[in-house]
Amino acid sequence: MVAVIVGMHALLAQVKDPKAGKVLNKMSEKYRNMSGFRANFTYELVNKAYKMNEKSQGEITVKGSNFRLKIGGQEIINNGSTVWTFFKDANEVNIADYNPDPDAITPDKIYTMYKKGYKYLLLAEQDVEGVPVEIIDLEPEDRHNKINKIRLIIGKNDSYIKSWKIFENTGTVYTYRITNFTPNVPIEKDYFSFDKSKYPGVEVNDLRY
Repeated sequence: MVAVIVGMHALLAQVKDPKAGKVLNKMSEKYRNMSGFRANFTYELVNKAYKMNEKSQGEITVKGSNFRLKIGGQEIINNGSTVWTFFKDANEVNIADYNPDPDAITPDKIYTMYKKGYKYLLLAEQDVEGVPVEIIDLEPEDRHNKINKIRLIIGKNDSYIKSWKIFENTGTVYTYRITNFTPNVPIEKDYFSFDKSKYPGVEVNDLRY
């Protein structure tokens, strides 16, 4: 078994697996054809060397390059040019220009990121909790990338992402699992902006230049 796994990762370092590409393209097309979506998820961060184990739950709404993320007492709202980060306990919001790192894995990129800078391999087809899935590993072409690999678990019947794991070279592993998914969810016109009138007494910190 160890030899098989080593061999598979050696293959991943060399090629873009056509079988994996077909699954990824089908998944990507499914998401791109949606008017938007909302998902509830669980999040876990683990680093055994530093004895770190953090767990949380969240909700994400995505439409195109816009997203609104609620997690861990924070709400992050991104309209593609401006990002608001609201801290619930402090009743405080920071406003900044949105300048994404091209290598960052943002909520709107998880279903397209494989198309540039990654090689991929279909590892297995199996049932997870009674649901048939396809497991795909992505590996950055840039060896200096802090990410070693990303493992996607995609529903075989519906092409939805069920979960993904991000493995960093620091030993940190991030796991996201979708617990509820709603495609083509109705989204209000101003949903991807921060309306301070809905947050009485909020302290606003404008960090834009």
